[in-house]
Amino acid sequence: MATERPDEEKPETRVQDLIHGSGGGASPVQSPTRLGPTRFSEVARDQIRDTGSILSWINGDPNRSLKNPVKRAKRKRIRTAKTAACVIGLVAFFIFVNWFMLSQLHEGRAWLRRGFSKKPNLNPKPDRKLIPDTNPNPGVKRASVKVSASLQHGEKKKMGKPKKKYNGTYGRLLAYAAHALAEGQNKIEPKELWREPKDQALAWKPCADQRSWKPSDGNNGYIMVTANGGINQQRVAVCNIVVVARMLNATLVVPKLMFSDVWTDASQFGDIYQVEHFIKYLSPDIRIVKKLPKELQSLDLEAIGSLVTDMDVVKEAKPGFYMKHILPLLLKNRVVHFFGFGNRLAFDPIPFQLQRLRCRCNFHALNFVPKIQETAAVLVRRLRDSGSHLAPVDPYLVGPKFASFILDKKAGPLHKASKYLALHLRFEIDMVAHSLCYFGGGDAEKMELDAYREKHFPTLANLTKTKKMPSPEDLRTEGLCPLSPEEDVLMLAGLGFNRKTRVFVAGANIYGGNKRLAALTSLYPNLVTKENVLTETELQPFKNFSSQLAVLDFIACAASDAFAMTDSGSQLSSLVSGYRIYYGAGKMPTIRPNKRRFSDILLKNNTIEWKVFEQRVRKNVRQTKHVLVRPTGRSVYRYPRCKECMCNED
Repeated sequence: MATERPDEEKPETRVQDLIHGSGGGASPVQSPTRLGPTRFSEVARDQIRDTGSILSWINGDPNRSLKNPVKRAKRKRIRTAKTAACVIGLVAFFIFVNWFMLSQLHEGRAWLRRGFSKKPNLNPKPDRKLIPDTNPNPGVKRASVKVSASLQHGEKKKMGKPKKKYNGTYGRLLAYAAHALAEGQNKIEPKELWREPKDQALAWKPCADQRSWKPSDGNNGYIMVTANGGINQQRVAVCNIVVVARMLNATLVVPKLMFSDVWTDASQFGDIYQVEHFIKYLSPDIRIVKKLPKELQSLDLEAIGSLVTDMDVVKEAKPGFYMKHILPLLLKNRVVHFFGFGNRLAFDPIPFQLQRLRCRCNFHALNFVPKIQETAAVLVRRLRDSGSHLAPVDPYLVGPKFASFILDKKAGPLHKASKYLALHLRFEIDMVAHSLCYFGGGDAEKMELDAYREKHFPTLANLTKTKKMPSPEDLRTEGLCPLSPEEDVLMLAGLGFNRKTRVFVAGANIYGGNKRLAALTSLYPNLVTKENVLTETELQPFKNFSSQLAVLDFIACAASDAFAMTDSGSQLSSLVSGYRIYYGAGKMPTIRPNKRRFSDILLKNNTIEWKVFEQRVRKNVRQTKHVLVRPTGRSVYRYPRCKECMCNED
């Protein structure tokens, strides 16, 4: 992937930012003996005194005086010394001013990285005060922005008076966002929000279903797999093990899904995916059976060394690893069980047909069971407000039969379906704890997340005690923290999404609860979740099955008119993005903010004007909307635009 250039700013803009962050524009005290007017006036008098004699000598004046050469030489040495002192003084002054400004900028950025405004004594403004909010929930520390009468009067012409004050780290920007949305709710949204900006996207067509090899007989033995993680990580693991089975000429036993104490879902492969379709569709590629032969079922796989854990296989192992270490074990014992299998197969280098098999598994072989498809079709239909059209991905997500349920047969040809934006709000406690970032909750947040890591991520918890980890400030600056709900709503408002936009939020059990969602629900009142759209009766079959509920989120996101991913490391966002590219016919845009640049924008939350904020956010997202061929080593599930998965008709 081409390296994206960082945002460029004009030099004068950077200087203004430095001045704003340097204590109200106070400048260093100048030294009158070195840079004061006295020294410059003395030099000027010397120049005036000598000008007449110099000119008369040059012009050949007979009355020119050549007396006292010693005095002239002495004056010349004095002038040279003074000139040198002047130059040295200017250089020293320049270095001192730059050091002072940079130190103030660094201090201000450090405070902003913690999610708070700068120290009051660094940028005093008597008409604007940050007043701590008496929040009854100690786990979420907040600050509210109080706009005084003088600020309202002084900025009334530019921004108007925000009608509502918002609590949270970004109170000032949230207030301006609320005002901008209220004023612009009848304005036309930017066209690029709801469509792919590049015509090149139309040239890529799905072609992973094409085969050019003979079926594998699977004679070398049997491969079992227990996939770990959430439903999306397990999907990736299943497609990876399909490739490994073909590589080793082995027979694959229908995968099993590992129970996780994080997801607490006992669903198995057949509860989510159509087993018969999976076996039949991949039959030209590998041999798949539902269970081991009886003679192998009684083997103690751990005792004979055939139990291979994720600790035994290096992350993103290359094909040579499996040929060298796994194939001999398979030939010896006739069976190998990959327990806790996940991201254990590299994306490059992989032979062309094996890479295509990977895509074929993900985009064609894994169809959801009818129970999920039917409920998902109802969900999408209601989100589109009984629309009269089908999205390109609909038949592949819910099947041809249930795709027809999305259409409103009573709606006439002139009926215009409502557009909806899907937002994957990856802000559950597991993501927040694993990120090692800080979100403004004080000691209570730290203690809660430390306890969660001790229980669910013991390896990570031990690392935090034994090794020096990156600070939360560094992680945020590098764009490694998941976006908070407040940051998400600022991004949407900055991009220009109308206040009336229907926003579907994917994700469950948001860290901080409804209070953390207050800004998002206030600025976008048409925000819904699957729990709002579906009835209790419709959701009942999925109660206590978090993985199956996550599939409903997956389908609603993949079928949306626009999809905003807030955490590029999320498997759901990656899979949804890839699905929209593969089946979207170049008409289904995905918003991928560069979190590193977005973090840099948010660091200026206490000084940046709303118009400037809008411009920079839109530039940030626009620069990520490039139609690129999959970069080497990157996931084909997320970047399917490659010759193994898709065909370019240009």
